[in-house]
Amino acid sequence: MRAPLKPLDDALAELLARAVPVLGVETVDSFDADGRVLREGATSPLQVPPADNSSMDGYAVRVADLAGGGATAAELPVSQRIPAGSAAQPLAAGTAARIFTGAPVPAGADAIVMQEDCEPLEGGERVRINAVPAPGQWIRRAGEDITLGAQVLSAGTRLGPASLGLAASIGLARLTVSRRPRVALFSTGDELVMPGDVPPERMPPGAIYNSNRFFLRAMLRRLGCDVTDLGIVPDRRDATIEALRSASAAHDLILTSGGVSVGEEDHIKPAVETLGELHLWQIAMKPGKPFAYGRIGDAHFMGLPGNPVSSFVTFSLLVRPFLLALQGTADVAPRAMAVTAGFDWLRADKRREFLRVRWGADGRLERFGNQSSGVLTSAAWGDGVVDNPAGQTIARGDTVRFISFADLLS
Repeated sequence: MRAPLKPLDDALAELLARAVPVLGVETVDSFDADGRVLREGATSPLQVPPADNSSMDGYAVRVADLAGGGATAAELPVSQRIPAGSAAQPLAAGTAARIFTGAPVPAGADAIVMQEDCEPLEGGERVRINAVPAPGQWIRRAGEDITLGAQVLSAGTRLGPASLGLAASIGLARLTVSRRPRVALFSTGDELVMPGDVPPERMPPGAIYNSNRFFLRAMLRRLGCDVTDLGIVPDRRDATIEALRSASAAHDLILTSGGVSVGEEDHIKPAVETLGELHLWQIAMKPGKPFAYGRIGDAHFMGLPGNPVSSFVTFSLLVRPFLLALQGTADVAPRAMAVTAGFDWLRADKRREFLRVRWGADGRLERFGNQSSGVLTSAAWGDGVVDNPAGQTIARGDTVRFISFADLLS
């Protein structure tokens, strides 16, 4: 009797429980840390901005000199010029200071009037102020972005362009990050042919090009992995065992595609069990039911199904969060949003389904016509998937859970 299918959430929870971030750390130049996972939190040794500064090109003034009937009724002498990066002198009462974006606000000034509301007079020695500012207008206050001693980045943050700029803003030229996961990738299947090896017109009967190898390698690299591509392993148990044994010696994860079903030519399961142990097997998801997890020595093992969409989806929903957790990432769950369906899906399935969809011109989701696990066109066409619970149909206008490929492939 077959064991019941394992719910996807249970499978992911078991995987994440085993994804102990045991990878070493390294210190890298902040310029080279995009996509890496921070292992030591960053605390600011200064405040940002360091002093009050102008957010506009214009004139620094005392509001009282304008609103309270100053000496020359909105026409003031210009007492100083303050470019960004220079020091400012205190602003004398009854005067204005020419100031530029990012320049420090002089002591005594309590507002900036942007230059569009001002008229320089006498070659710039005087200025007519044509608008009375509110106190504090166009002034960026010291520390309004970052206060002294604040933690600006926490351990487990996956660094991106904004967080790298934030690190630079507090003077961090180098960052301590997780070592890149070392992943061995190979495919199984005598039917597989590499593009370039055989032209389309000479493909033998039953042969197919190995598309999985291309998108899996790209997805691994986007996750910051060092990838060893071991190519296509023949459909023989001895060859599969040897490939797994060799890969386990120097990698954190072995990832295979194909051979995880239960046919006579599917050798991954018995090969892993010969060398180590297998923990997970059948997942209640569509596409992607055949999925394997195990250990071979110190290496994790994951076996993806051979059908390209099944491989693509199971990687996105199971392998990706595992690899992020292995690096110490704090948040690994894909983000789902509530979106209106612009289609009907009347064939409820006993498994949880991931339907390939894209945004329509009306802001609703369109469904790709052929949801077969072998139709990779659906993933290239789509903007993401609808996460549809088991046993549930969808009617046009229903609210559904949408997961974007932009998140899953980042």
